[in-house]
Amino acid sequence: MHSKQTHLDVKQVSELTKTVQHNCHVADASHAGDYTLCVYLLKMRELYRWEQDKAFSINLPNKTVGTWLRQREELWNNLEGSDYHNIHLGDHTISPFDSDLINGNLQNHQLVYSGGLGINNRPHFFLAELEVYKQHKDYDLYIVGKEYARDMSAPPAMSLDRTIYIRKESFRRLLWEKLETWRWNKPDNALGRAFAYYDCELNLDQALSEMCDCEIENVIQHEQGEIKAGQLLGPKWEELLYELPHSKLSLYLRALRDMLADHLTTLPSLLEKQHRPSIHFYFGNLTNLRKDLAPQLIQAYQHWFDTGSFKHLQSIIETGQEHWASLCDDVLDIYKQDSHDNNQEALEKIQQLIEDNRL
Repeated sequence: MHSKQTHLDVKQVSELTKTVQHNCHVADASHAGDYTLCVYLLKMRELYRWEQDKAFSINLPNKTVGTWLRQREELWNNLEGSDYHNIHLGDHTISPFDSDLINGNLQNHQLVYSGGLGINNRPHFFLAELEVYKQHKDYDLYIVGKEYARDMSAPPAMSLDRTIYIRKESFRRLLWEKLETWRWNKPDNALGRAFAYYDCELNLDQALSEMCDCEIENVIQHEQGEIKAGQLLGPKWEELLYELPHSKLSLYLRALRDMLADHLTTLPSLLEKQHRPSIHFYFGNLTNLRKDLAPQLIQAYQHWFDTGSFKHLQSIIETGQEHWASLCDDVLDIYKQDSHDNNQEALEKIQQLIEDNRL
């Protein structure tokens, strides 16, 4: 429910930005260590680039970035364990996780806010400029541009309850990170084939913007699939994930839900449009765990790449829609029936079930 609109002046918007950025710093102080060193350094360089408003085509000075990095880590050390600040809007004091109420007070200002929990219950916050707002039957969609406050991770797309957030600036940054990683060895793979459709060598910033605009619809499709998967699986799935520590099984379950979501929306949409760069980009972004779960899907992609025929992809996607939904149901059945008697045994049965039902 949206509350009565609150009028904010320039000073109040500035204070709001500082509060959201504080919460981003607190989240980073607790979770920056979740990454491997290589990924951590890459994300920190891009956080510096964002803060300094540097174009992707500009090489960052290592010494300056190093000094900034030490200062940021010192800030995080001082903030570790601090509380998140509430959001103050006019006469309202609002929890930083009540995104709907906060956004209800920001609509007149063309601003969008989000505060929620991501993978491993990591908090994410951002404040950004609203570009598009659409109300659909099953969800609300916010597409945002320039970001005024963000955390280190800055996921480019999120679905919270029945709301989808698409962050174009973070999506371009993610594309840049993937391009940089691919350039280390330049393997002949799906991701490289996707980048080959854009002039990343001579017009980098324009190429990333074009690629972002092209792929946003597929990102939206995935988030729609996440909402549909959540409706199918119900609250027990989230309860199961919440009970699990970070483990191989928790990664399996997230990958399994992703497979269900993409077979509900993303993959059928890719088949319908038959847009080659987008198909390459989708398969170039599959994690190793999802590839392990779906070897026939990977084989079908390779067959399409070799022959141009969509026949095998069509077949395996249709099979997968039933397969992944059924497997998720079987996981929930074990959890509901066996977890009260012997939780550890139930979890072992779930992991074995998933490993035995690759497609």
